[in-house]
Amino acid sequence: MNEIDPPKWVKSSRCASGTCVEVAKVADQYLIRDSKRPDAAPLSFTEQEWTAFVAGVNAGEFRF
Repeated sequence: MNEIDPPKWVKSSRCASGTCVEVAKVADQYLIRDSKRPDAAPLSFTEQEWTAFVAGVNAGEFRF
C-alpha cells in the first residue's frame, strides 16, 4: 500500500504575521488555504486557472 504524501504548503515571503494564504501543488491542481484554518477544505484550481490568476495579480488587476 502506497501512502500519499501530504501537500507541501508554501506561504508568501511577505507573510509577516503567520496568518496568510498558503498554496500547494498536488498533481495538476493548485490548492489554496487560509493558514489560520489548516483543517478546512482548501480551494482547488487547475493549472490554467492558477496561471490566469497569477497573471492578473502581476498585471495589477486586484489592487484596492
